[in-house]
Amino acid sequence: MKKIIFLLFTICTFYNSQAQEVKTLTYFQNDTLKLDLDLYLPKKKSTEKIPLILFAFGGGFSGGERTSEKEFGKFMAQNGYAVASISYSLYMKGKDFGCKGTLTEKIKAIQIGVSDMWQATAFLIENADKYNLDTSKIFISGISAGAEIGFHASFWDYKLMNLYKSNLPENFKYKGFIGGSGAIQDINLITKEKAIPMLLAHGSNDDTVPYNAGSHRSCPTNASGWLILFGSYAVYNHMQDLHKDIELITFCGGGHEFSGYLFHEGQQYVLDFVNDVLKGKKFESHLIVPSKKGKGSGGYLFCE
Repeated sequence: MKKIIFLLFTICTFYNSQAQEVKTLTYFQNDTLKLDLDLYLPKKKSTEKIPLILFAFGGGFSGGERTSEKEFGKFMAQNGYAVASISYSLYMKGKDFGCKGTLTEKIKAIQIGVSDMWQATAFLIENADKYNLDTSKIFISGISAGAEIGFHASFWDYKLMNLYKSNLPENFKYKGFIGGSGAIQDINLITKEKAIPMLLAHGSNDDTVPYNAGSHRSCPTNASGWLILFGSYAVYNHMQDLHKDIELITFCGGGHEFSGYLFHEGQQYVLDFVNDVLKGKKFESHLIVPSKKGKGSGGYLFCE
């Protein structure tokens, strides 16, 4: 029996090691900065171009690592997708990203992170043939601060907000967005013309990144770091009004601890989402999940 278990373990280990490969690439470099990404690719070569998911980790623009969600990269690669997990500038390292911080510094941190993401996107488009990537099927994703990067990279004005070399193709548009506990500064940036399919997950009682419209880090209005953000539920309602494809997973009573759900326990939701988008399916759904760690309904009737 032990021999059989060992044999099965060996086979599974061999399969997992063969199902994907990882390449570490430098996507941006100047005199003071060098940024890398880890590109997870299916091991099995395909005659068809591979869809790509760009990923940005969380950490309040002051910490975190691109290797933190490597299991997500492996999972998607084993299912035929490429994943690029990027490093980006941690502008707020050693600074206050909370209520005692400075509003302009908060916005600058997001703008730098978004500009880094745009550079990573352009680098992979430029090298698409080398890695067999389908540049018409590029998704963007992230956790917390990384999801804020994803939101703003998708909807900010590229020519106005990009800090570096402008090298994205004219009228480039991501194929879809996957966000864990993220938010956007101005919900009106999401227009009928710019809207892309979204899969979002968020705790209804998140006091770090607002679930609905609210203050970042729950700061009072007189705080120097006061910043209004529109979170996943606000975006969900807005996308409904626009009649655009949106899926939201709400953890009733949950906080910011659910920011990584889609990239850990919820990986199958991501796989189903990108499959549905690429098949051209239309969808709108709101999955409500009672949280064992919940702190009440948060005033939402669907959580009671």
